[in-house]
Amino acid sequence: QVQLVESGGGLVQAGGSLRLSCAASGRTGSVYAMGWFRQPPGKEREFVAVISWGGPSTRYADSVKGRFTISRDNAKNSGTLQMNSLKPEDTAVYYCAARRFAGLRTESSEYDFWGQGTQVTVSS
Repeated sequence: QVQLVESGGGLVQAGGSLRLSCAASGRTGSVYAMGWFRQPPGKEREFVAVISWGGPSTRYADSVKGRFTISRDNAKNSGTLQMNSLKPEDTAVYYCAARRFAGLRTESSEYDFWGQGTQVTVSS
């Protein structure tokens, strides 16, 4: 099992920045990729970004390309999502997720472990 704990959410004005962190513990050696998803109010959970745990490969949703950056620190068993130029439509609960198998997938069903989520609110 892998446990994931997100932190860093909060309230920010449009145009501002936030940095989310995801601390992983447990059998982290089984993790192939770490992803971020979000669930806006009243909507389905959606893919944001994913990074391979052992290399620099990344993938982003079109809606966040050029504004968000995903990274990971293997030594610290952690991942981060740097969010810049935030917009009100970025308001959501953000979830960290881990996947055991190869592939930078965008479907939430392809991920095996999930954090509890952290709220990000962007005011206009």
